[in-house]
Parts: sequence; structure tokens; C-alpha cells
Amino acid sequence: MTDLSSETETRDAVDAAGRPEANAEYPIVVEGLTNAFDGFVVHDNLSLKVRKGEILGVVGGSGTGKSVLMRSIIGLQQPESGDITVLGHHMEDSTDEEGIDLRSRWGVLFQGGALFSTLTVGENVEVPLKQFFPEIGDELRADIARFKVRLAGLSEEAAYKYPNELSGGMRKRAGLARALALDPELLFLDEPTAGLDPIGAAAFDRLTRGLKETLGLTVFLITHDLDTLHAICDRVAVLADKKVIAVGTIPELLALDHPWIQEYFNGPRGRAALSAKDEISEGGADEPLIAAAADNTGNSEEPGA
Repeated sequence: MTDLSSETETRDAVDAAGRPEANAEYPIVVEGLTNAFDGFVVHDNLSLKVRKGEILGVVGGSGTGKSVLMRSIIGLQQPESGDITVLGHHMEDSTDEEGIDLRSRWGVLFQGGALFSTLTVGENVEVPLKQFFPEIGDELRADIARFKVRLAGLSEEAAYKYPNELSGGMRKRAGLARALALDPELLFLDEPTAGLDPIGAAAFDRLTRGLKETLGLTVFLITHDLDTLHAICDRVAVLADKKVIAVGTIPELLALDHPWIQEYFNGPRGRAALSAKDEISEGGADEPLIAAAADNTGNSEEPGA
């Protein structure tokens, strides 16, 4: 892997409760990861470090295992070999108690939102609250859910709707509200702007950036959207040849001569995304989060919602 930025190794710390804290600089560390399905190798000795507080975009061609990598990091995919450390925990060695603790410290937005169709949006957001904090009373839990719905850029009324009553973009935001339910340190987003029109996608990008800056999140963002990469990602990791072949800013990646990187970032769509970067990035960055969330969407009438 070509790492295009300087990295300083730091030792794991222990918090006041005696549990491991995230590496001070890298809350996610993947080393020597191998994933295979029925003899087909998806990842071979893949390594990656995600910096604290960054939005890391993850890109790659079809079949390079972007979602498989995310699922491996959050424990939904058992790798053939390798070591994954998340927030100071070695995933393969985590006890059941440590696993519960970890799952309460990250949030995940899967493709399409992955909402429970028989529950309202608010009830969907309450699911992790019930699981991890069963002592919270019904009224407080409902209040928290409504706040998270607003935080994700939806109107409070959306909390009372069912997923089939929402547009595709609103379902994604409802899924985001559920991902934020437990005040996570890490946020995993799998193709969050797929299927949205440019206006809706840009609004979701601004919301993601606002949440990251206001809540201090570290964001692992799988995307193929070049506009998203240019507008909000601090660094980009490129999956190819069964590995992460490079990690860096887009200008750093463009300096490499790998054919896939050049075709992806320096092709017609890549050049168009670069020229539109300033326009897409405008708005939302310095606004208070709730105001930004309200502006970014919240009504089914908004284009791309």
C-alpha cells in the first residue's frame, strides 16, 4: 500500500474504567486482512489505518470488496486472517462484553437504510436504545429518537411515518438517525448518496460534514460519488488488486501512475467533479448543526429527498 501521508505510531491507551481506548491517532487499524469466498480471494494481505476525526472515502471497482471490508471491521464478516483493531479492541479477541461495548460506540448506515418496515422511523431509532440502554424510560427514549431524526435532517413529523411512506433520500436519513442513536464515535456509511439526484446528494454531503465537525465523528465512507469525494473527504483509500493500493488526498492520488486511479480520478467525470468542487462544498460547514440539518432536507417535497 502506498500511504501518501506521514503517520506516527502511537500506543494503545486505557481509559478511567480500565477499557482500551482508541489508538490516539488511528481508531481503526486493519493489518494483513484476507477475505475469501468459496476459494475466491477478495482481499489479500490488506492493510489500512483510519485517522481519528477524518472522513475517509473508500473507493474501488466493482468486486473489490469495499462493503466486505466494512463488514469485516464491524464484525459481520469473519476474515480468513489478519488483525483488526477498533477503538483499542482486537476484534478477534474481543469478549462478548467488549463486543457489546464496541457496537454501542459505532453507528452504521447500510445501503438503502435497512429500516424495519413494520416500525415507524422513531421506533426504528429507538431499537438500539432499547438494546443497549433498556433502563431508559419510554418517554425519554421517544424524545431522544425525535431529536436524532431532526439531527439527521428530517422534520420531527417524519418520526411518526413508516419507511414505505418516505422517499428514498428520506429513508437514508432515517437510517442515519438510527446510526446516530447511541452518540457513536465512529460512523460507517455505505453508499449513502447512491440513487439521489445531485441536489439531494450534495445536501447529504453537507449534512455528513456538519455531523463530523460538530460531533467529532470519525467517518468511514464507501462511495463511488466523485462529487462526494471532492467535497467532504479528508483522504481517500483506493481498493484494487485485492489490497488498499494507496491512501491520500485526491491531489496526492492524482500524482500516482496507477491506471485505475488515473482513469477514475482524471477521467471526464473526475475532471467535472473537480471543477464543481467549490460549488458543491458551499453551505452548511459553519452553521449550527440543527439549523444545517433543517436546511439540508426534512421535507418530502425537497428535490432528492
